[in-house]
Amino acid sequence: MKVAVPTENTLLTPHFGHCEQFYIATLENDKILKEEFLSPPQHEDGSFPNWLANEGVNTVIAGGLGQRAIAIFNQLGIDVYTGAEVKHPSILVKELLENTLKTTGEYCSGGHSEGCGKH
Repeated sequence: MKVAVPTENTLLTPHFGHCEQFYIATLENDKILKEEFLSPPQHEDGSFPNWLANEGVNTVIAGGLGQRAIAIFNQLGIDVYTGAEVKHPSILVKELLENTLKTTGEYCSGGHSEGCGKH
């Protein structure tokens, strides 16, 4: 299983489409086996979900995420948790594994004047 978290300055970014890198954790038997930060392709409509699927990602933990991206992830069979708190991604993945991950389920409307997700 692989979990991806969009990051900026090594923390979860509340703006999925503006992330600098994705933290990707490879998991086995509820343990993190491998951690890496990968730079995504140029952001275009649908590019991040398709790229993450090609990287073998099964789950995404995000702050703010648009409904279109959520729909693409759903079509690709990737589980999405939205409205996560800004933390180091390894902490978020551990919380996911421990069933203590807190999310709001909020999505990003794209306006960005008020921000996305929970700040």
